[in-house]
Amino acid sequence: MPRQFFVGGNFKMNGVADSIKSIVSNINKAQRDPSTQVVIAPPAIYLTLTRELADPSVGVAAQNVFDRPNGAFTGELSVEQLKDAKIDWTIVGHSERRVLLREDDDFVARKTKAAIDGGLSVILCIGESLEEREANKTIDVVTRQLGAVAKLLNEQEWSKVVIAYEPIWAIGTGKVATTAQAQEVHAAIRKWLGETISPAVAENTRIIYGGSVSDGNCRELSKEKDVDGFLVGGASLKPAFVDIINSRL
Repeated sequence: MPRQFFVGGNFKMNGVADSIKSIVSNINKAQRDPSTQVVIAPPAIYLTLTRELADPSVGVAAQNVFDRPNGAFTGELSVEQLKDAKIDWTIVGHSERRVLLREDDDFVARKTKAAIDGGLSVILCIGESLEEREANKTIDVVTRQLGAVAKLLNEQEWSKVVIAYEPIWAIGTGKVATTAQAQEVHAAIRKWLGETISPAVAENTRIIYGGSVSDGNCRELSKEKDVDGFLVGGASLKPAFVDIINSRL
């Protein structure tokens, strides 16, 4: 079976109730490629609003989740709370959290495991810095990040993971990996999955690209063999997000 194309929209710390309503309404009304899975991630305070407004065919994700059950963890959200709010997805390991909040590989792996154990699906973000790219360490970095997760998940649990390759140097900078660069890294990730987990996991796991994705570059990127979709930042706040969803039409 071919892997289902996946487009995620990460709103980050953007939007208020009125703008969230407008974004969701635009997605609901749009003629969307029915073969593409769409998941949007609003700020935590608007998760329930988004879930109430969004068409049932549109998934809703938290931008983060904690690795422990309910308890004395001020400011965090538990898997149980997300599930109770009808949220079925979470983003984990975004570079902004790895870099700004110093979340390490093991913490990201624990959050991934906790989310899956609690019934959530995970958009697992990985990616290298510009310094690491220029030192030819890209594959070492992304496989190290994946390796921490692989220590905690069994083969079946990888079916709940979408891997988002997001080179840090391309996030919000306007710089985009070339189609060849994206394909090269995605192919290396798939090869690693086959050698480390199983050929079935390598074949079935969706590997999506993120990093200044727009309606102007999405179509070329979507043609690459191992690019199974996108995780979109700023462009997910704009009407052009629908063009990215429809990039394969």
